[in-house]
Amino acid sequence: MTGPPGRTLVAGVGNIFLGDDGFGVETVRRLATLRLPDGVETVDAGVRGVHLAYQLLDGYGTFVLVDATARGGVPGTLYVLDAGECGEVEHPDAVLDGHRMTPDAVLALMGTLCAGTGGTPPGRVLVVGCEPAGVEEGVGLSPAVAAAVPEAVRLVLELLGEPGQDTDFVLTQERNSS
Repeated sequence: MTGPPGRTLVAGVGNIFLGDDGFGVETVRRLATLRLPDGVETVDAGVRGVHLAYQLLDGYGTFVLVDATARGGVPGTLYVLDAGECGEVEHPDAVLDGHRMTPDAVLALMGTLCAGTGGTPPGRVLVVGCEPAGVEEGVGLSPAVAAAVPEAVRLVLELLGEPGQDTDFVLTQERNSS
């Protein structure tokens, strides 16, 4: 069973005090200034992964997670990944540690919460990621990642296209903003 098809949550995650880790937060901040399709909500989840997992229990058909995603590409490269259905929690004790709530832990916790509460997970879970140049202590995005933010906004808007619009082609596509 999956969430209602008409509601979408776009969440930016990351720590703005760790350089490019703030990519998701900055992208969602910019998205929130735009007129989005009906039923689309944005949230700056920052490092509040547990809160985000509980918010997802409110019922969404689609969940788009925006985050820095190290996959070995050139800094600023954008990725869209289909996260599919939430997996099982491998280490349940670590999942509730609010200081280590990585996006995969949020998705696993959401799956656990849905199973325990009878909640409904989103039917579609996508990750829009950006290859970071660095996630060391410091405020502000690197030039390559900052340049990728406008393209990431456009990419999320493509994914939020009108129902029936074919956006599946993006799921395996990588975009380099340089």
